[in-house]
Amino acid sequence: MEKYNKLKLIGSGAFGQAWLVQPKEEEKKFVMKEIKIAKMAKKERDDARKEVKVLSEMKHPYIVSYIDSFEDPVSLFIIMDYCDGGDLHSRVQAQRGILFNEDQILDWFVQITLALKHVHDRKVLHRDIKSQNVFLTRDGSAKLGDFGISKVLNATCDFARTQIGTPYYLSPEICQQKPYNNKSDVWSLGCVLYEVTTLKHAFDANNMNGLVMKIIRGSFNPIPPKFSGDLRTLIASMLKREPRERPSVNTILRKQFIYRRIPKYLAEEVHQAEFNHTVLHGQRLSVDLAHPNPPPISRPSGVPKVNVMPPPPAPVSARPNSVASKASPYEPMKAYGGASPMKRPVSANPTAVNRGSQERKLNEVNRKSIISADKESEIDKRRKELAKQKEAREKQVKEEEENLAKKQKELIEKDKQALINRDRERSRLLLSHSTPDLPGISNQRVTPPVVLQPKMNQVSTPSSAREPVAASPIPNVAKAGNYDQYHELLDQHKQKMADGERNMDQWNKT
Repeated sequence: MEKYNKLKLIGSGAFGQAWLVQPKEEEKKFVMKEIKIAKMAKKERDDARKEVKVLSEMKHPYIVSYIDSFEDPVSLFIIMDYCDGGDLHSRVQAQRGILFNEDQILDWFVQITLALKHVHDRKVLHRDIKSQNVFLTRDGSAKLGDFGISKVLNATCDFARTQIGTPYYLSPEICQQKPYNNKSDVWSLGCVLYEVTTLKHAFDANNMNGLVMKIIRGSFNPIPPKFSGDLRTLIASMLKREPRERPSVNTILRKQFIYRRIPKYLAEEVHQAEFNHTVLHGQRLSVDLAHPNPPPISRPSGVPKVNVMPPPPAPVSARPNSVASKASPYEPMKAYGGASPMKRPVSANPTAVNRGSQERKLNEVNRKSIISADKESEIDKRRKELAKQKEAREKQVKEEEENLAKKQKELIEKDKQALINRDRERSRLLLSHSTPDLPGISNQRVTPPVVLQPKMNQVSTPSSAREPVAASPIPNVAKAGNYDQYHELLDQHKQKMADGERNMDQWNKT
């Protein structure tokens, strides 16, 4: 402890604290995890020391590196690399509802999955995968850290039985007090992927009982349709209720849209070492094609002799002498201050047939959620296309109506102007021609009509007549007829002018 100066406290947990420290002779900063072991039981102290051993064996570009460890009577100290980019949980919170793009999500996911493959290949369970335990560097790389509750297994298919984890990321088998293996880490990794994709927890509730019930049902809100079908299907497969239905880490990395990103993050020699080897109790056995029969590798001292590929474990009920049968029942929620809400009498447990039926129903629900998301995406796409087509049709109809109205207006104006011109021409002709030009009228001046006085034998003319006219008992019939014809033509002209004005008023109104 004398070699390091404590700079600030950056975290605390059930058994200790995490400090940002700096060596007295160096400028580089590290994280020192201080675990209080003075009041721990012997098993807990052994688990803490086991963490040091596990960390020291994890050498991977996307795992937080182990630097050193030491111990005093009160605490165990572990020195690790410091990731100056914070953790993934803080980065998600900083988005404030703005979704990450899919490339960024898959970049982080591939790095974390490569780290988890390295862990699982060495028969180690992380068992506390969460966004708070994924750390970011300044250049944006993601590293998996905090192996404080990891469990070293004695065989690849053995089942660990210690319930530890983070509530939001607990798998259904842990909540139901069932055995679990590396598929529980896959569930937690699926929860992290869902969180980074949607910026929300896959399973959330106001209390512990509600959270556990949601996890056991395995139902979650669909992924937004903006993301690809490959990503949505991957998340749904990682969050299957039944562990055996979830893909392994190696299966995930073999998916085409994931595998093509791996060379971007692993150097060629690291890629060969990670994907072309067999792990035996922490030793990597490289395959040398030039020497198909290499000499046997000596087993490290202290490591018991075991079969490389042990047979699958028998069911718990068929192994009465196993460690699992002797272990006392555990309460999954005790780590969070409460009893397990799922503990019930054995007689109340559903039969295998009922469990299978429930699992099929939940799988069908998950499948339908994926299908519904795809259908929703197609419906949205079709709705947008129909909206565009409708808008184009409305625009075309509007243009046609405008053109038709314009043509009608032009025709009306044209007819109106033609009628006005015709009436003007008629008026001009009528007024410009003299009286002798009218048909039936002589060149003589028209004489006003003679007014007869019935009681007098004299004939008088209107006072307006200035020239005296000789009295005649009988009027000139020819001259009277010409005068009547003139007035008839004049009345017709006035009638046409009145009709033209009425038509003009009607056109103006229309």
